[in-house]
Amino acid sequence: MTLAQLKDELIAYSKTIGVDKIGFASADPFLQLKDRLLTQQELGFQSGFEEPDIEKRVQPEKLLQGARTIISIALAYPSKMASPPKNTREDRRGIFCRASWGRDYHDVLRERLKKLEQFLQERVPEARTISMVDTGELSDRAVAERAGIGWSGKNCAIITPEFGSYVYLGELVTTISFEPDSPLTEQCGTCNKCVDACPTGALIQGGQLDSSKCIAFLTQTKDFLPEQYRKKLGNRLYGCDTCQQVCPENKGKDHHLHPEMEPDPEIAKPKLIPLLTMSNREFKERFGHVSGSWRGKKPIQRNAIVALAHFKDQKALQELITLLKKDPRPVIRGTAAWAIGVIGSKEEKNLLIQMKNTETDTKVLREIEIGLDLLKNKD
Repeated sequence: MTLAQLKDELIAYSKTIGVDKIGFASADPFLQLKDRLLTQQELGFQSGFEEPDIEKRVQPEKLLQGARTIISIALAYPSKMASPPKNTREDRRGIFCRASWGRDYHDVLRERLKKLEQFLQERVPEARTISMVDTGELSDRAVAERAGIGWSGKNCAIITPEFGSYVYLGELVTTISFEPDSPLTEQCGTCNKCVDACPTGALIQGGQLDSSKCIAFLTQTKDFLPEQYRKKLGNRLYGCDTCQQVCPENKGKDHHLHPEMEPDPEIAKPKLIPLLTMSNREFKERFGHVSGSWRGKKPIQRNAIVALAHFKDQKALQELITLLKKDPRPVIRGTAAWAIGVIGSKEEKNLLIQMKNTETDTKVLREIEIGLDLLKNKD
């Protein structure tokens, strides 16, 4: 069997296991990416979730000796729910981004990649492979761009002609020398809608992101949210889809190709108040299968408090007061104090003064002061 025949067979096989798009790239060093990563590092635009060793991110040979080809795969996910629950005054709801609507995509893509690895190893026993999804050293986006999966959009996502940017990406590095595919021409042109629509100005310019300002990043942090971004959060519990939603290339793109990626509306858009008192066990049982749970319940609960403040939900006040008085976590107590200041009235002022006299954490005390200032403005 020739390499061209093996490539055709692998492409055909990928379709039978639920891979929506597959592309082949050389395993040459990513020199342009290295320059961009160094710039991001110098500007302080990194999130801190990335592989810290830039050489590993740009040199596939460091991950697999003798690497010749990187195979990129894409799986499309839905952009719309069939029956989304309504966000009402009686039941305020938060929302997870679309990439966290179904089963954790890391697991889904790893299963597909493992099957592709087994397929290759059965036909070329001497070949060596490694695969990764999102948390690996390589840049999924740089690999997909080189492999012709799509072009790198101004929203820092890969945009495919077929599925827009609503795709998960993964890659497989191999010692087999497949013929590489051709990259697609960048098609964003003069469109700047994603940059203009970014709620926090995190998209500095087309294709450059300041992760420290990105709502998708901020929702995953575990410390206090910077005050200037809290109103920007809205009712987002995890991630942000704004730059995808405004993209013209995503208009009309809504693919329901994989049952495991279909959202449970009550998980994707959960009621906010019940989240505040959820135990670790309850959180894992309910949300543990989605990618948005990877940082645990604390960021989700903190974001739920911010969302309730966004809605000025009076019904949440009693729960927020309980959190301020009893929760052992400073981030939750402090965020609750701030939210009480946003939602409450003069009646809550005495409570915050009382808590100010008993609280010992300096960050929580600062949030109580902010809450008191907010209430003072309501006099």
